[in-house]
Amino acid sequence: MAKPVVIVVGADKGGVGKTTVSRTLLDYFSANNVQTRAFDTESPRGTLKRFHPEITEIVDMTTTADQMKIFDTLNSGPSVTVIDVRAGLLSPALASLRDIGFLDAARSGQITFAVFHILGPSIASLDEIAETSSFMTGAKYYLVKNFINDTQFFQWDQSTYNSYFNKIKDATDLTIPKLNEMAYEQVEVSSVPFLKFVANKGINDDAANYSFVLRGYVRHWLANVWSEYDRIKLTDLVGAKSTTRGGEK
Repeated sequence: MAKPVVIVVGADKGGVGKTTVSRTLLDYFSANNVQTRAFDTESPRGTLKRFHPEITEIVDMTTTADQMKIFDTLNSGPSVTVIDVRAGLLSPALASLRDIGFLDAARSGQITFAVFHILGPSIASLDEIAETSSFMTGAKYYLVKNFINDTQFFQWDQSTYNSYFNKIKDATDLTIPKLNEMAYEQVEVSSVPFLKFVANKGINDDAANYSFVLRGYVRHWLANVWSEYDRIKLTDLVGAKSTTRGGEK
């Protein structure tokens, strides 16, 4: 039986678009026919669950009961578990995983563990890298530059950029491009996954009437995001081959 895969998506700083990244991951695995479940730690009401209600459960990762709900079911659930960690809780969540022995299990090869660390356009956000990286032995560590605005992540100042992005040897950079603001807002209003919006489908797979133009923007953006996931061979984590192209199957 294939090893369970756990992907933690988070940041200690808020407002960096971590749930948007989680949503693209769920769409990507769905398009590649990889069974996935998700846990939204924005208890008691989560944003991720609003877009993916069928596969998402809201939990409080600070409680033992909800930790059991996630980690005691890894071998009996879908291949991939995505955990969308509430803003400000990435470091505490990783510390909890250390305390329950999860990180040791990842180091010993019993579990495939990956962290998508979503970075924002500030030194405070980048300062998280050193703290988070201390938990990453045995894990796949991805530094995600999410262009939710026009930031350049200090690439104009090469010494600052290098001091953060080049000092973590085993980390992989990836880029989430900016989505047209009006298109993003329309997806928010529709409360459907990006894939359903592109396919012009409503919450219950009924025909919708979304803007052709805005659907085009989302399709193009999603294709670029998925190209990044293909580049880092994300499906290799579960022994699958990517079948996505251009934001579609």
